[in-house]
Amino acid sequence: MSSIDPEKVKELKRIANDLRVWSIKMIYRAQSGHPGGALSAADILAVLYFHEMRVDPKNPEWPDRDRFVLSKGHASAAYYAALAMRGFFPEEDLLTFRDVNSYLQGHPSLMVPGVDMCTGSLGQGLSAGIGMALAGKMDKRDYRVYVLLGDGEIEEGNVWEAAMTAATRKLDNLVAIVDRNKIQLDDFTDRMVELDPLEEKWRGFGWRVISINGHDVTQIIRALDEAKKTKGRPTVIIAHTVKGKGVSYMENTAKYHGKPPQNEEEYERALKELEEERRKI
Repeated sequence: MSSIDPEKVKELKRIANDLRVWSIKMIYRAQSGHPGGALSAADILAVLYFHEMRVDPKNPEWPDRDRFVLSKGHASAAYYAALAMRGFFPEEDLLTFRDVNSYLQGHPSLMVPGVDMCTGSLGQGLSAGIGMALAGKMDKRDYRVYVLLGDGEIEEGNVWEAAMTAATRKLDNLVAIVDRNKIQLDDFTDRMVELDPLEEKWRGFGWRVISINGHDVTQIIRALDEAKKTKGRPTVIIAHTVKGKGVSYMENTAKYHGKPPQNEEEYERALKELEEERRKI
């Protein structure tokens, strides 16, 4: 197995931390948003946009770009932060998040440079990704398609219809990533709908399955490398994460699925904890 540059790993960890900081700032300013799932997905987004994906911020609709679908569209704060830091639009625009006249609305839309699919109606992103992957095959283009799903979201039946279709079509240019933070809107996922044995379910639907620590940058990189080597079937990466990662009072609780820090004290505490974490990198 090839080694990964330690300095690159540190850089990606810092970027993920910055995505978390931006998410907290955006959501607190707006007094609206979904911090828990944004924080859990930050490491995945950092690796995708700053290491893995072939994109061109100066030409967002470049036909040969890799595609990304944030199927769990409520995690848009971290997604927008990744796009802005990557250069698709000015970072200062992030502080207009959820303003009534802003193009950075609560869920991703095609009016945002770099966004490939409107999302937020849960359960539909994988189907959109399949369409993109099929088009790539038909047009003989070598781009890849990445779809980030929530684990609460995969309780939707449409996800499993899409999973069957992707395997039937042998879409080896498609990668689904499940942000397995184990908490959805109201409670732990398995108190709502039992998901395990999750890996076996995806295997049963014909997918290559890779399970990782979704906060370990090296594991994310290696899983994506393995996906590129997989031929004749799609790959799903089960990324085990922590809801609200990086902010102690948000971690492993459903309370902050869709609530901002409740007051200035909580806001400052979140930023302080993230800054302390950055210094350790």
